[in-house]
Amino acid sequence: MNDRLTRWFPLLLLAILAALTFWLDRAVQPPAGKRDGSTRHDPDYIVEKLSALRMAPDGGIKHTLFAEKMIHYPDDDSTYLQSPKFVSYASGKTPMTITAREALVSKNGENVYFQNDVRVTRAPYDDKSELVMQTSYLHVIPDDNIAKTDRPVTITDANTVVNAIGLELNGETRILKLKSRVRGIYDQNKK
Repeated sequence: MNDRLTRWFPLLLLAILAALTFWLDRAVQPPAGKRDGSTRHDPDYIVEKLSALRMAPDGGIKHTLFAEKMIHYPDDDSTYLQSPKFVSYASGKTPMTITAREALVSKNGENVYFQNDVRVTRAPYDDKSELVMQTSYLHVIPDDNIAKTDRPVTITDANTVVNAIGLELNGETRILKLKSRVRGIYDQNKK
């Protein structure tokens, strides 16, 4: 009996080590992903030449949105816009237009993140000239009429050029707060 145990002991030890190695491998592997497609970031619909508007409670137009292409992703309810143009009629004075190469719209349209060649234009009104702001990124909260960035921005009108890092614009009151490194040039003879 003792002789049999001596012959089978190395084989039994090898089998135990193999089982332990298999168990350890399974214990340290990450869980397998679901194969139902729920973790994929695929669009559920694509719209070409989008045109949309939101009405104000008084029946007037609050803001409009145009885009060359809109792609919606159901996994996070986000929306990608190609060549967006957002026009706000909030103040009742003159429209404010935001254009960019692309934008991301969060769930329920609460936030819009304009990116790449962002341009904000306030049309001229009364004795005010056209005002143009340029930056690389702009976070817009449409329902609050707020636009802000922490990136470099250049603001120009008929007589002024202002450069700054960061801004916050209230579209309703038209109050513009520049955050830091503000430099400006005013030329009263320019027009």
